[in-house]
Amino acid sequence: MTGILDAALCRYRRHSTTILRISVGLVFVGFGVMKFTPDASPAEDIATRTMDVLAFGLVPSGATRPLLALFETTIGLGLITGVLLRLVLAAFFLHMAGVFSALLILPDEMWNGQLPTLEAQYIIKNVVLIAACLAVAAEESLRTTVVTPRPEPIHRVRAPL
Repeated sequence: MTGILDAALCRYRRHSTTILRISVGLVFVGFGVMKFTPDASPAEDIATRTMDVLAFGLVPSGATRPLLALFETTIGLGLITGVLLRLVLAAFFLHMAGVFSALLILPDEMWNGQLPTLEAQYIIKNVVLIAACLAVAAEESLRTTVVTPRPEPIHRVRAPL
């Protein structure tokens, strides 16, 4: 029995990063699509208020939710397809920085004394997505890094005098 399991895990290992990337992408598409519909996402209020602060109020309040929906859905589709993956990963990490900034920007809604509120817990659970995308980024870096061999040192041979 362990031989079958070991063989299956060996096959999985070859594709594990791809499966991880697609899984995070599906989560992002799901949560992004929800934000296209007003009041469908439980994080909508926190997300739009955080974006308003981060954008210094320059983004019209009516545009915040659809922009977040488009950004999250685009990140998700990029993770699913793997197209422009480095750019998508950069957008993902930028987005996560914005998400986690809510813990500081909106402290009254995020913390009940020293304990995180339900909204803060909703944000904090994203550390799992960050860890997953760090693994994807590390694999992508290994896959795309070109190793150039060092030139051999030139040894000069002196002619006898």
